[in-house]
Amino acid sequence: MKHYLIILLILAAQPAFATVEETREGLESEWNLGMSSTGPMGSTGSMGSMGSTGSMGSTGSTGSVWPPVPGIRGELSVSIDLSGPTSGSYIDYAMPGKTQEYVVSVENRGCSEVEAKLTINPKSCRLGWFEWTETVLTVPAGGVGIEPLLVTPDLRASPGSYEFEVLATAPNCKSGSDEAGFRLQDYDYVSETSVSGTGQFQMNKDVRSMNSGVKSNKDIYFSGSVDTLMKNAYLTESAKGGNPTFQECDAVENYLALRSGDTLMGTETVKSSLVFGGVGAKVQESYNLQEMEYQIQEIDLHHTGRDRRAEFQTADNFTGYMAIDARQTIPGQRGTKEREEFLGSFEIQRRLIFTDSYKPTFGCFDGSCFNFAERFNALSS
Repeated sequence: MKHYLIILLILAAQPAFATVEETREGLESEWNLGMSSTGPMGSTGSMGSMGSTGSMGSTGSTGSVWPPVPGIRGELSVSIDLSGPTSGSYIDYAMPGKTQEYVVSVENRGCSEVEAKLTINPKSCRLGWFEWTETVLTVPAGGVGIEPLLVTPDLRASPGSYEFEVLATAPNCKSGSDEAGFRLQDYDYVSETSVSGTGQFQMNKDVRSMNSGVKSNKDIYFSGSVDTLMKNAYLTESAKGGNPTFQECDAVENYLALRSGDTLMGTETVKSSLVFGGVGAKVQESYNLQEMEYQIQEIDLHHTGRDRRAEFQTADNFTGYMAIDARQTIPGQRGTKEREEFLGSFEIQRRLIFTDSYKPTFGCFDGSCFNFAERFNALSS
């Protein structure tokens, strides 16, 4: 009997060990240390003396000892691109007072549709240059939303490099942003005229630039009443990117002859000289009008870069006489000539484009004659 008692005392003196296996049933399940409230680990079991805030969990048997798993978040990706073709060099050049057209694209990489808030960070630009500074764009799950953005540097902006940023944010989404920029050129010549009133007005403008092959002349007279008569001209001899070398923007709104003898008359000529780097085009417009409800007209001469062209477009509603003469002459390549005359009451829309992508080589300036002579001598020997 004493032997059994000694054995029991030895066993009681040994430390006790226990192994607890953990099991999880998903990302948000609790440790399976006793799920039943009446089990050995429950709040009323043998471990109940630990209380609801005991060492096995902050909230007893109903609390989780496994860290919570955050919800899945979406992500927004933003890109800013110039609208239209982007081939060629110097595509990021702009001019004061001229609008740059951008496209803001927002990609939603999440699993649900979002209302993305777009915000402009002007950086080195001015807030007043932007068509909008905040807007909301609906972007479907896994899709792309597109928002146009117009940027117009004012005429007083200094030449140089400018940058801006577009930030996209949405609830439960990682925000995205992108930056864009442009380089502002300066004008060599600017002339802007706007007239409104009743009476007589006469104007003559003459622009000649042998450096860029531009020649422009306007000789205009009117008597009567007009709400708006605008004649603007811009010259940039070393234009880059999509900037025109020379541009004319004209507009007339509600001209009316009030008495007999009143008229709006004039002759306007623009020439792109081939000899001095132009495309060999000429457009001349002559008119003698008694009424003009509206005119919106633009002439662009592009003499630099790959897209060399002269473009004329106009939309007019008038009563009276008008003639449009247009021609292009490139010796040895192309010659076009057309004339249109109107007498009466008309509404017209007209567009002309003259291009010249061919770069001829004259004489031996590129060394071709010397190369030919060397080959001829080699063959002769």
